[in-house]
Amino acid sequence: MSKRAKLSIFGILLVLLVGTAAIVAATRGEKAVEVRVEAVEARDLVASVTASGKVQPRTTVDLSADITGRIVNLRVREGDTVTRGQLLLRIDPTQYEAAVQRSEASLASARAQAAQSQANWNQAKRDLARSEEILAANPASITTEQMEKLRTSVEITAAVAEASRHSVEQAVAGVRDAKNNLSKTTILAPMSGRVTRLNVEEGETAIMGTMNRDAATLLTISDMAVLETRVRVDETDVSRVKIGDSTVVQIDAFPDTTFLGRVVQISNSSLRAAGSTGAADQAVDYEVTVQLLNPPDATRPDFSATAKIITDSRSAVLSIPIIALTVREHETMTDAGGPPVAVGRGSRPIEVGKRDAEGVFVIGADNKVSFRPVRVGIAGEKFFEVLEGLQPGEKIVAGTYQAIRELRDGALVRQMQEPAATATTTKTS
Repeated sequence: MSKRAKLSIFGILLVLLVGTAAIVAATRGEKAVEVRVEAVEARDLVASVTASGKVQPRTTVDLSADITGRIVNLRVREGDTVTRGQLLLRIDPTQYEAAVQRSEASLASARAQAAQSQANWNQAKRDLARSEEILAANPASITTEQMEKLRTSVEITAAVAEASRHSVEQAVAGVRDAKNNLSKTTILAPMSGRVTRLNVEEGETAIMGTMNRDAATLLTISDMAVLETRVRVDETDVSRVKIGDSTVVQIDAFPDTTFLGRVVQISNSSLRAAGSTGAADQAVDYEVTVQLLNPPDATRPDFSATAKIITDSRSAVLSIPIIALTVREHETMTDAGGPPVAVGRGSRPIEVGKRDAEGVFVIGADNKVSFRPVRVGIAGEKFFEVLEGLQPGEKIVAGTYQAIRELRDGALVRQMQEPAATATTTKTS
């Protein structure tokens, strides 16, 4: 073999050796983690609580009958608008008119008996007076027994006259009661509004409301001038809701429109979720009433609605993506030997020395990350307000969830390449 051939083989072997060494070194070196990168910057934030419920009129009246009888005249239909005092329906008054006539006859009889009793009393008093005059003129003409009988007769007729007067009063009350029952055969609208529910038809029998409230309800009148949405807010959110908070309401029946509202009432007692068995399993919600400020005329009771209650807002505050905030174990949280950094959310900071701390991964100039505790304020839809721990312009890891979950201090990262938008061409004929 010539010298030139030997040198060529040696060169090839050297190149292969160097290449292999380079590959091994590259394999053993640290691999960069692909992450999304965002800068800490100022944004406008709006904190809100979202809850669902039903649209209801503020004032609703369920009308039921105070007497039992057949409905002989029904003047309204469901959906009709009525005014206060308008005739709604009439119950057959025949038996109640007869009751009035009987009570009036009883009253007349009681008055006649009272007049007779009064006359007897007056006669007894006159007989006693004459006997006393005769006795004064001739003491032997009338015995003591006769005088006692006359006095007893006066007392008896006086008592009978008194009883007759009470009988008249009783008869008067009977007439009043009979007329009151007769008036209940006519049902008038107690307020102006819309008939939102009609449960009876002409010819049906109305039953007294004290027997069965649901079955006895004849119709419902609602004041549609003031509409409210009553939503269920979880116990973890209700403390942030205040009377007067502005609200954006989405009604399912009008999917392309939102409506303004404001919180007018927050219940003091909770609403237990239906179907909960044990105390530990019960979901605790509170009813929050939102008054609609601009509802459309076509709104009906029981429309499903979703209310977004604005609980707080910030203008031009430092913020970070919600996805960027994570929790890591941290033995001591100090800032370059300075005072301890308070970490935590809002008014509930995590004290120094606790192992779990909320924070973000900050990207250094060498593309390596370091975990830094931060304190955040209100939460918008996508961003947290930053109260302490970060400076404007710093770059942090903002995704993905998987990458943030696996990151550790000193890890090497590189920015993820966002997929380019695919151009779409339209073929025209």
